[in-house]
Amino acid sequence: MFGEELKQFQRLGFRHVLLQVLNFASVIASGLMIWKGLGLITNSESPIVVVLSGSMEPAFYRGDLLFLTNPASEKYKTGDITVYKIPGADIPIVHRVLETHDVVKKKSKRSKTALTGTGEQLLLTKGDNNEVDDIELYQGLDWLERKHIVGKVRGFLPYVGYVTIAMNDFPQLKYALLGGLGLLALVQRE
Repeated sequence: MFGEELKQFQRLGFRHVLLQVLNFASVIASGLMIWKGLGLITNSESPIVVVLSGSMEPAFYRGDLLFLTNPASEKYKTGDITVYKIPGADIPIVHRVLETHDVVKKKSKRSKTALTGTGEQLLLTKGDNNEVDDIELYQGLDWLERKHIVGKVRGFLPYVGYVTIAMNDFPQLKYALLGGLGLLALVQRE
């Protein structure tokens, strides 16, 4: 089945195969650097996420690709669509902000200033297609804090994320695709 490809692979020589492996590693490293660069620019650990459930329909459907930012200076408002991650939960959740509360931190009585200008923001979220708010999802927390927020949705591409969903649902597809790309990179002459 792969007899011709194996003969071609043997004819290429060690230096050519090594060059192909280094080119493949370069492509992978470039992709990772772009991902980390996007994370730094957007101030988000995950600047691109895929919607995995129907809880935000009709705003977003399963398989939509979302683009996020998380500017530190910007406060979240009621109606913003956020992606958050609860400690201990692996999957980020895409839901709309239902309520916000600004908590002002107090300084000690000995200080000249009674209140600081910056405070914490607490959020309550809910999926558009859900009956109740997300307090049950918070795993013991009463409110979401800023540290739980992955980002605010700034844009989306419909249905593009189905590729990711398919690769997670069928791991054999993911390994076959990666193996095929690796083999293609090794036997390609350029």
